Amino acid sequence: MSRFPLAASAVALALPAALPAWSGTDADLAEIRIQIQQLKSQYESRIRALEDRLKDAEAAAQAPAPAKASSSASLSAFNPAISAILGGTYSRLTRDPAGFGIAGFPAGGETGPGKRGFNLGESELVLSANADPHFAGKLTLAFTPENEIAVEEAYGQWVTAPFGLSPKFGRFLSGVGYLNEQHAHAWDFVDAPLAYQAFLGGQYANDGVQVRWLAPTEHFLELGAELGNGGNFPGTERGVNGAGSGAIHAHSGGDIGNDHGWRAGVSWLRTRAVDREGFSGKSGTAIADFVWKYAPNGNSRDTSFKLQGEYFQRRERGDTDASLDARASGWYLQGVYQFLPEWRVGARYDRLDPGLIDFRPKRSSLMVDYNPSEFSRIRLQFARSQTQPGAADNEVFLQYILSLGAHGAHKY
Repeated sequence: MSRFPLAASAVALALPAALPAWSGTDADLAEIRIQIQQLKSQYESRIRALEDRLKDAEAAAQAPAPAKASSSASLSAFNPAISAILGGTYSRLTRDPAGFGIAGFPAGGETGPGKRGFNLGESELVLSANADPHFAGKLTLAFTPENEIAVEEAYGQWVTAPFGLSPKFGRFLSGVGYLNEQHAHAWDFVDAPLAYQAFLGGQYANDGVQVRWLAPTEHFLELGAELGNGGNFPGTERGVNGAGSGAIHAHSGGDIGNDHGWRAGVSWLRTRAVDREGFSGKSGTAIADFVWKYAPNGNSRDTSFKLQGEYFQRRERGDTDASLDARASGWYLQGVYQFLPEWRVGARYDRLDPGLIDFRPKRSSLMVDYNPSEFSRIRLQFARSQTQPGAADNEVFLQYILSLGAHGAHKY
């Protein structure tokens, strides 16, 4: 048998056309053997030549750049992946969104159902590239409906760090919880769960450093720690040296057979607030998250089911008044069923406990979305929200999401 499987396959395909009819004599057999050997030699030579070309190309790609490169060569070396996310909604709300609030919780960040009627939504422009063999960078710009540009993420990452470490520095979405790191276009519902709005102001971002460690095992285990300026809700800007917030998180997961996969984690976020609606003191938030996914034979393209939930608990202690020592908790649970390659349905239930009042904010949501491809989505969502005592708000959303350009895979 040939040392090259590809050569043997090529010979097998070539034999019917290359070999003449034969009568079975010794001379004919000898001639056939000679032709087979010739074909083997030809294909093995061609494969060796291709392998040599591949080695040369790999060596050229790894070679250092010349000391004095031309301006055109320097420009071509920077070739970032560029993508854009376009989104918008039509919202029909029975209550005026200007009066939105969550009873028992301070307002902060981006919360609420948004404006009535047609809304452009928040579009994103993402650029990412390797700066050199050791560092990579990513920039995400958010374009708001008010024609403003905000830096959502802008960070560098040390990609060749030893011992399974992955340091990140700049502005980034914190690794606490499960949903926090995902951009809004990757969510399974139009809006963030009430727990995220009440405890993290919708989504918690940080200016600082993050270090993650991935265990060198088949079983997924990841540990992370962060230090930041702590200027975002539930903290506030303080204008002091050093770190204003700290976070730690741990996640583990794995597969159960070919059909099931899971991930679970715990997180802790600590910040400080100064004169945040009359409160000054320490704020600590603990989060437990769990995700379970099912796909027959591991094929999630045709049909799948995802169950996802998170539990939040926060304790805040005032600096001067013992009465400002308060505890609050909340959770959500959601399930999304993909019953056809292009169609999904989902349900979500949110519940909060402010701790200081008897009223418990809650919300129930149903959605169905159509996904012609991985780059487009149209979603219809209905929610009945009771975030304040009194009449409930019936909310209907019609949303579109379009992804343009190269876009990285979403997290598990």
